[in-house]
Amino acid sequence: MTTTALNHYRLLGRSGLRVSPLSLGTMTFGADWGWGADAAEAARIFDAYVDRGGNFIDTAVNYTNGSAERILGRLIKAMRERIVLATKFTMAREAGNPNAGGNHRLNLVRSVETSLRQLDTDRVDLLYLHAWDFTTSPQEVMRALDDLVHAGKVLYLGICNTPAWRVAQMQTLADLRGWSPFVALQIEYSLLERTVEHELMPMAEALGLGVLPWSPLGGGVLTGKYSRADLTDDNAADVSPTRKGVIASTGHLTGRALDIADVVGAIAGELGASRSQVALAWTLRHPAVVSPVMGARTLAQFQDNIGALDIVFSDAQLQRLDAASAPAPIFPARFIARPMAQQLISGGSRIRSR
Repeated sequence: MTTTALNHYRLLGRSGLRVSPLSLGTMTFGADWGWGADAAEAARIFDAYVDRGGNFIDTAVNYTNGSAERILGRLIKAMRERIVLATKFTMAREAGNPNAGGNHRLNLVRSVETSLRQLDTDRVDLLYLHAWDFTTSPQEVMRALDDLVHAGKVLYLGICNTPAWRVAQMQTLADLRGWSPFVALQIEYSLLERTVEHELMPMAEALGLGVLPWSPLGGGVLTGKYSRADLTDDNAADVSPTRKGVIASTGHLTGRALDIADVVGAIAGELGASRSQVALAWTLRHPAVVSPVMGARTLAQFQDNIGALDIVFSDAQLQRLDAASAPAPIFPARFIARPMAQQLISGGSRIRSR
């Protein structure tokens, strides 16, 4: 297996856009939420990423209350044309204002204008819908997004944290109307979160969306930083001032998660690698994955994570990771995969798929 590197670029979905195989996440840029990197450490992380040929930066309008975009705007100023800049809209920017969040046109336009100011740039290279709000119509969303592309404020479109059937509906609508399609799907994907393999990953492959996993380290659980003494069902609505609280709110501080982390630790020992490198490298093996979003609070964490690009698993090691983390099958795949259903579908004949 050929060792890859940050400057071994990949195409993003159905587009011709070239991006690095690991993208730099900036939710940790800024200390406004109590646990991020200050501006100086963020600059060291950014410089280390671009010095190695990295070109794909991920942020959002609301990360660390806007500090992430402001810090990033200063960092990219001198090299704007080298950077593929991705940001997101949806999340509220003003408490108590019902129109300061959501996927409707008003929030979309205001959010993009806010991002352009915070980032001090004339365009967003990739704009994600951050999460489905279950209220705005697909027609309003896709037409408004297309208008921003035609205005030159946004170049490519992506979507995050949305049911597969809804993404497919919106992608089909864009194709039917001749509007700008999605080229990227950002979803949680790791050894702790594999249920996306049921619907979202196959959908992305079929409809031309490159997958960018967020939280590929399971919020740090896969790195071995938590023990059974840390198990909690805390699920507060506010962003926690501690990383442990944030991870607890995702539902990943569980006994099963720690069991999976133990397998990651064992394989890391066999490879002479870190647990972070093993967890990141595993996500890169899925054919739909283009560029996992790699977050780091320190330069040391970033430098360690980059080593994931050098990891080569044996078949036996992959089987152990897959077995420990396998999600339970769901309907209809659970039913159709059974021998009786296959016999009824094929009439007992052997049929080779494409």
